[in-house]
Amino acid sequence: MRRFIELIRNCLTDVREIMPWELVDRMRLNPELMILDVREPAEFDAMHISGSLCVPRGILESACEWDHDETVPELVKAREREIVVVCRSGHRSVLAAHSMQVLGFEDVVSLRTGLRGWNDYEEPLRNSAGEVVDSEVADAFFTSKLREDQKRPAEKHQA
Repeated sequence: MRRFIELIRNCLTDVREIMPWELVDRMRLNPELMILDVREPAEFDAMHISGSLCVPRGILESACEWDHDETVPELVKAREREIVVVCRSGHRSVLAAHSMQVLGFEDVVSLRTGLRGWNDYEEPLRNSAGEVVDSEVADAFFTSKLREDQKRPAEKHQA
């Protein structure tokens, strides 16, 4: 089993996930809902859910606390708010939600399927200029583009 997926599965014992249609409902019912996008800034600029806050996964823990260069005051003050963490596929968001729970955030969940699933559910994504991103453009953006050096070498079997 791949170690990354195993790590995510271990975190899922403590992290609740919601589906895109549940997020649509939560957005309608709770205007104070925070959507926290933990992808990298370039990913966020290309497309994101309107109104979401970008805090990259790499600085999340320090962004959640005061007195750090990475501190994001809106996030630090959101410990009691309902927060839905999103990423591309729903993996980084599980890890981020787990960290946030450890740091004392009370109502944090992960978007299962990530923004790929959000796009599949035909919900809008916007770029940094505020324009709606065509769903086919989003599909292409979310498709994995592994280089050869990122792929596992073929295992040689000895007989």
